[in-house]
Amino acid sequence: MGVKLPNGAVVSIATAYGTPVPITALSNANPAVATAAAHGFANGDILELTSAWTKISGRAVRVAASASGNFALEGINTSDTQAYPTGGGVGSARKVSTWVPIAQVLEVSMSGGDQQFWNFGFLEDAGDDKQIPTSRNPMSATFTLADDPDLPHHDALLAADEARTPRIVRIALPGGSALYWNAYVGYSGMPTLTRNQGMACTLSLSLAARPMRYKAAAV
Repeated sequence: MGVKLPNGAVVSIATAYGTPVPITALSNANPAVATAAAHGFANGDILELTSAWTKISGRAVRVAASASGNFALEGINTSDTQAYPTGGGVGSARKVSTWVPIAQVLEVSMSGGDQQFWNFGFLEDAGDDKQIPTSRNPMSATFTLADDPDLPHHDALLAADEARTPRIVRIALPGGSALYWNAYVGYSGMPTLTRNQGMACTLSLSLAARPMRYKAAAV
């Protein structure tokens, strides 16, 4: 059935990463294959990617076809050499080593990501104007969390807010698929104080790169 509910989704944030591994080459392929000596990554690992190809730099990617000295970046298509100039994708990758669940999520709202356009018309055109796509608005998400400073995510989110560097957030959906965002974290830990309503804290995520969605990993 095509209709699905998010009920049962589990949200987690990366709190620790491995040492960045240099990527000495990144192929023009679908999926892209990274050359990295002694990388130590296994299929299914989640990496934060840094690349001179800015269209993919900063994304959270899943390892596939791991082999000695190379591995594939599942879902990353770099076969267009105009968008991804040959030889220009070098960088590094680091593995998420620790996840902390973000519990008691009451509500989630998304904003941004909508396509922008440039509208124009020629002087000789007496009819309708035209438009061509430009860029997309930045994406962000707001989570409302039931207030509980004793849960592990409270301190983890405070630390991420203080660090002011992107953290990978995983949303494990029912059925085994997952969403991965690399985002700046905003979290004060201060609850709302509205009479006759449960206290809640607001978590804001400002995406630093395009999100990734992966199906359940093959067994």
